[in-house]
Amino acid sequence: MLHIKPAEPQDYDFLLEMHYESIHIAEGKPPRDELLNSPAIRKYNENWGRPGDRALIALIGNIPAGAAWYRLFDETNQGYGFVDAQTPELGIAIRPDFRHQGVGVRLMKEIIDQARSDGHSALSLSVDPDNQGAVKLYEKLGFQFYGIAGTSWTMKLDISN
Repeated sequence: MLHIKPAEPQDYDFLLEMHYESIHIAEGKPPRDELLNSPAIRKYNENWGRPGDRALIALIGNIPAGAAWYRLFDETNQGYGFVDAQTPELGIAIRPDFRHQGVGVRLMKEIIDQARSDGHSALSLSVDPDNQGAVKLYEKLGFQFYGIAGTSWTMKLDISN
């Protein structure tokens, strides 16, 4: 049975594992600690729990299956999916053994509802355009192409209605 819960402090290591999993690098992906501590990526994890940070954990039974999270950035510290300082940047990952079971769709719908409840009018994300499974999921949920940052697409979802 799939259950979604708010992340708690004891879930932080799992969130790091999911953040690593969310970074699409087809070949030569650096080890977890090296990648997550690189200057361009560290900002997504450091000082987690600051105002505006939000994460949800998907559980199947008692087993963590995936996570979705968002965080606000500003003009001086932009993320890859940066749109503006009022739009949180979303991340999501599902453990490989739990993919294609509806976990990602459910997590996305719940994190979108959470962002709306938190008073946000939009969400953004960054996706490698070669990751067509992710792109199709985001488009199905209403995300639209917004721009390019490096080799990644920025997509945005309006949730103001």
